[in-house]
Amino acid sequence: MRKLILILLFFTFQFANAQQADVKKVIEEFFVAFHAKDTIKIKDFCDDKMMLKIIEENKNQVFTESFSDFLKSIAGAPKDMKFQENLLSYDIKIDGKLASVWSPYEFYINGKLSHKGVDVFQLFYDEKQWKIISLIYNIR
Repeated sequence: MRKLILILLFFTFQFANAQQADVKKVIEEFFVAFHAKDTIKIKDFCDDKMMLKIIEENKNQVFTESFSDFLKSIAGAPKDMKFQENLLSYDIKIDGKLASVWSPYEFYINGKLSHKGVDVFQLFYDEKQWKIISLIYNIR
């Protein structure tokens, strides 16, 4: 009986690690597409009704941006503008088909630090893949 419990714990741990790796990969691939300004590819990782909230701490305000406006802002960025968001760590929590990812970040424009903050992603597993359903981030 003790062996069976150990085996079940081992497989549960392996399954949880695999799920976390899958969630992390979605976030990483989202940012590959984001940095390339590839709005078509970004859609592969996001729900069509993805919610975006931006907390501007210096203004003490919360802004909402539609997913379509988010994509338009990426597509409309000047060709010579390079932006890079570096995620510094991942704190991933999963319960069934819901995942939450907390990631401190640094955002660079043309190689110069623009701002820092934290991204909070919510993802849903739709039986095929994890999809980002919301992104809330602050700007410091």
